[in-house]
Amino acid sequence: MSTTDKTYDVVVVGLGPTGLTLAHLLGRRGLSVLVLEREPKFYGNARAVYTDDEAMRVFQTAGVADEVHADMNLDCAVQWVRSDGDVMIQFLPTKQTLGWPVVNFLYQPTLENTLEELLDRYAHVEVLRARELVDFTQDPDGVSVVHAASTGTSYGESAGVVDETTTQTVRARYLVGADGGRSLVRARLGSEMTGKSFPERWLVVDLAAKEGVDAFGHRPYFDFICDPVRPTVSCPQPGRRHRFEFALTDQDDKEHFEAEATVRQLLSRHVDPNDVMVLRRLVYTFNALVADRWRDRRVLLAGDAAHMTPQFVGQGMNAGIRDADNLSWKLQAILRHGADPAILDSYQSERAPHAKAMIDFSVVNKSLVSVKHPARAKARDAAMWAVLRTPGLAGYVRNMGMKPKPKYPKGAYLGLARGFRGVEGTLAPQTTVRTYDGRLVRLDDALGLGWAVIGIGVDPRQVLGKDVETWERVDASFATLHAAGERPQGKAVEQLRAQCVVDLEDITGALTSWQRRAGAKQGSVLVLRPDKYVFGVSDGHTHELTRALAAQLGLRQPALPAPTRAKVGSHPVT
Repeated sequence: MSTTDKTYDVVVVGLGPTGLTLAHLLGRRGLSVLVLEREPKFYGNARAVYTDDEAMRVFQTAGVADEVHADMNLDCAVQWVRSDGDVMIQFLPTKQTLGWPVVNFLYQPTLENTLEELLDRYAHVEVLRARELVDFTQDPDGVSVVHAASTGTSYGESAGVVDETTTQTVRARYLVGADGGRSLVRARLGSEMTGKSFPERWLVVDLAAKEGVDAFGHRPYFDFICDPVRPTVSCPQPGRRHRFEFALTDQDDKEHFEAEATVRQLLSRHVDPNDVMVLRRLVYTFNALVADRWRDRRVLLAGDAAHMTPQFVGQGMNAGIRDADNLSWKLQAILRHGADPAILDSYQSERAPHAKAMIDFSVVNKSLVSVKHPARAKARDAAMWAVLRTPGLAGYVRNMGMKPKPKYPKGAYLGLARGFRGVEGTLAPQTTVRTYDGRLVRLDDALGLGWAVIGIGVDPRQVLGKDVETWERVDASFATLHAAGERPQGKAVEQLRAQCVVDLEDITGALTSWQRRAGAKQGSVLVLRPDKYVFGVSDGHTHELTRALAAQLGLRQPALPAPTRAKVGSHPVT
């Protein structure tokens, strides 16, 4: 065994979408990171197929959104259809409240390869493939992490071999287990998964169109095919790819349905089997589980290691991306701003209810799609017909109003208490804003990665007075927000445009409308956390905001110096 003197801020176990996103967020925030991945190479097959506007906004924070979005299928309608193809309900969200499309279909190998390649921009982020976590121990100052060479398991298809003669030990301030549903980190912590494992089996078939053939042009949308005989999911993917999932009965034989002849027969109802190449065919079951403990002192769980979501609303990967966003800024606050490690208790209290809500939403959708009894299927179809003809409900359904909102439970989040119609603990919208020099940019890009203190028509630094020093300790940005066409003119400009204050104009009016509903009037100060959830709104009494920041973060003297800045090209580390 060898031991290195090098200490990392964070060791991440697992290089799936959660681990990759976390590595980017931590790297961009200037933390030193080691990522351990037992597999020598990526799986190469699609698992997740969808990402939403919340996850795209996190990718934006990570500095990778434009690159990954370029390879996605955007704004695709999502439909519930009968076996004859008749559309019962179509979901087609058109509003981009968070600055990104709500529906984005992806090809996971492309996403993962892009994210891994982009990590090269950070000299302080190191990725070790074919290295498996062997053990870890905690002490008051950090975590000793033991890892060794591994042949990998081909993602569960074989038994991996670990070479015990190659073990190495590194030190980390924190360890994050993003190592999937069979998490070794979770097992070592003794954290139990609670929920339900479903016995229903589905056959997933991933396809690619043959060269020169338009194999999927007649299936442009995502369809839940509500066929009582064989419930089916039809999912378009970028790059001339497509996925079908077929529900199996208890009597269906796994080997029979994974056989080439059976797959061709099932596909023939939807596409010409001669026009496609089968990339994968696999029978699987699914789980709806949540770990009871996401943190044990300096060790944390994220992604499928913390919660497992059925695939029926495409939220498994996205839940892990939200975890990474929530966790990354809190680790930075502890390691760079001197915050109390106790703030990590809010990680589970904030994220677990939303993850559970997404799991429940997915289970409900699964139950509706999977109805096999003819009479119950007719009752379901009739209910959908009625919903679309009920005033108020039709628009709600078509815009996916039933999807759990990004809103933390009262009393369970870092921020001021949320009152009646308050916005504290909710995700702020993102619009396009106009900067002082006339450029149109996304709000988050203008505000930066950290805390944002926004004055409504005023310089927030002047309103804060001496309290501004506390906000500077956490590297907050300061901005003045004007409604469209209401920038100050003449001599008033000299009084309002201060050094180090970002001057923004809400050209769409959407942000102004939201902040007024939130109670942020002219002269108010609005504070957004680094993950762009609302910390608080103050109308003239900003000392309450500052006192809450210091108390809830438990601010003390900074613990560690920042590492040497990395080469990041056009993506500055802040």
